Amino acid sequence: MTGEVPSYDRDRLEALQLERLQATLRAAYDAVPHYRHAFDEAGVHPDDLVSLADLARFPFTAKADLRANYPFGMFAVPREQVVRVHASSGTTGKPTVVGYTQADIDTWAELMARSIRAMGGRPGDVVHVAYGYGLFTGGLGAHYGAERLGCTVVPIAGGMTERQVQLILDFGPRVIMSTPSYFLAILDEMDRQGVDPRSTSLEVGIFGAEPWTDDMRRTVEQRSGIRAVDLYGLSEVMGPGVSAESGETQDGLHVWEDHFLPEVVDPVTLEPVADGERGELVFTSLTKLAMPVIRYRTRDLTRLLPGTAYPTFRRMEKVTGRTDDMMIVRGVNVFPSQVEEQILAVEGLAPHYLCVLTRPGSLDELTVQVEAVEERYDEGLGARLEERIKQRIGVTARVEVLAPHALERSLGKAKRISDRRRAGSAG
Repeated sequence: MTGEVPSYDRDRLEALQLERLQATLRAAYDAVPHYRHAFDEAGVHPDDLVSLADLARFPFTAKADLRANYPFGMFAVPREQVVRVHASSGTTGKPTVVGYTQADIDTWAELMARSIRAMGGRPGDVVHVAYGYGLFTGGLGAHYGAERLGCTVVPIAGGMTERQVQLILDFGPRVIMSTPSYFLAILDEMDRQGVDPRSTSLEVGIFGAEPWTDDMRRTVEQRSGIRAVDLYGLSEVMGPGVSAESGETQDGLHVWEDHFLPEVVDPVTLEPVADGERGELVFTSLTKLAMPVIRYRTRDLTRLLPGTAYPTFRRMEKVTGRTDDMMIVRGVNVFPSQVEEQILAVEGLAPHYLCVLTRPGSLDELTVQVEAVEERYDEGLGARLEERIKQRIGVTARVEVLAPHALERSLGKAKRISDRRRAGSAG
């Protein structure tokens, strides 16, 4: 059945992983000059991999490697066999480009169908896709997967929030797919129009593309009455659909390990850590043809846990931070998700916020700009949040409570940090 989660025993799965991993390493070494050079420099050869544990001997791949080989240098097949390319935004340098053969597109669609089914979608559902389309992988990944599952897709993408609400009311979707921050903007628009978010046809929200906390999940579910589930992926590895949360258990994301081999490493030493220990997530693709990735450092922080709803596949804990999102404020490591957790604990504050870093003198300062729920708000809200941040995160922050809708809304991934410490930087 399309979208069915396969049931292997663990030994069979690991045998399949080893077979696919050996083929992937050979293809990468033979066809991609970057990997041939990297393997040779590390003194390893694809033939050296005789067990899954041997993968730890192979070099990592980083975003910088993809940028250095821009645009098509990481492809393992002739460009003529690549039927589609996607790319990152490139806001911090050259974009990272990924390619897909037709077989890769089919695999991706099937894995997204599997993910949507696991998260609660069913054939025949109307699925409202409010992820961005275009070079970003979210929209088309969701679209192809929902179609493969047999759903009716509404491909509205991000933006036109007033119209999003109208189409939800008119078309009666059961499932919505978007970033969690953009879904909050849709809920705010419903409130503005006098629509009770709990009265709509929506039952399942499939949210991904940015870190979000369990506190955010509870806020979304209470406001909308839907079941909010987590979807994970990244364009360098495939796009959305690398792992997905069960809509029944909502207890972390099952990694589709028949197609992606996960590792967790210490972000400082880069040595693998045991399952259950937190560190940086690393992925090796097992079935990608156009652009295999070997030990790709995702920068996402998580840990691997035993499977529950799908016992064969290990779960990754919800990602709530990235190594490159970490702020160091006077020696204290701070993640936006930690700030979000404290905001959601203060009644009267909305989960729309921005962490502003400045250096007015010789020391860094953190200011949290956060919206109030109501136009008329208690002047003590800021002080309460400052106290919670100090006591629970261990850093002194200044809080600016803003009127509702004062912060710019994101149509895709929310911007949580504005670093104004460098001269002339606007963040």
